[in-house]
Amino acid sequence: MASPSTPLDTLPSTRRALLEHLKESGEASAEELATRLGVTPSAVRQHLGAMQADGLVERRELRHGAGRPRHVYRTGRAAENLFPKAYHDLANELLDHAAAEDPELVERLFERRRRRRTEQARARVAGLPFDEQVAELARILDEDGYLASWEAMPDGTFRIIEHNCAILDVARRYGNACASEIEFLRRTLPDARIERVAHMMQGAHVCAYEVSPRRVRGARSTP
Repeated sequence: MASPSTPLDTLPSTRRALLEHLKESGEASAEELATRLGVTPSAVRQHLGAMQADGLVERRELRHGAGRPRHVYRTGRAAENLFPKAYHDLANELLDHAAAEDPELVERLFERRRRRRTEQARARVAGLPFDEQVAELARILDEDGYLASWEAMPDGTFRIIEHNCAILDVARRYGNACASEIEFLRRTLPDARIERVAHMMQGAHVCAYEVSPRRVRGARSTP
């Protein structure tokens, strides 16, 4: 059976091999990498330059005496997302253990996560006009990996759309995740009415939320 593909497999073969060698060795020079791959150092440097611009590799100088500095390369932060990770499996396994110990513990864990996220998000939206609060909340979700966007609707409401579920495997197993997510949105924007209008767990290709400001009833005039 073939091993499952990873994001690393989407790279051209030479760049994939360069990242794999750097991951194995920790760091290496262009000459060392050229020897490993059987290509010229100039070709390696061209690839490394482009990969450095994308954040896939980092370069530093090594100085020995009065001679010219030697450049060595290592994998950059952006490259970490290309290598296989098992975060979702680990999260589900830990949640399973927690549920076995105390069924209510899972709910408390999601609640604690929700409170932390809400505190951080409310600090970012504080003092902004309503439409900018919606935009900032979408930005927060996008930073969290939800590939989120927002749009103003013709009727004066707004819509926040999550094109990716950053915790999909967990959400499939624990409904607490989705309940915690919409509660996070509502607590972050307490002056808004927020309803989920599309849900990946029900077959939609996105999760979408309708957001509208709560109508404030005007004070009654005195006779």
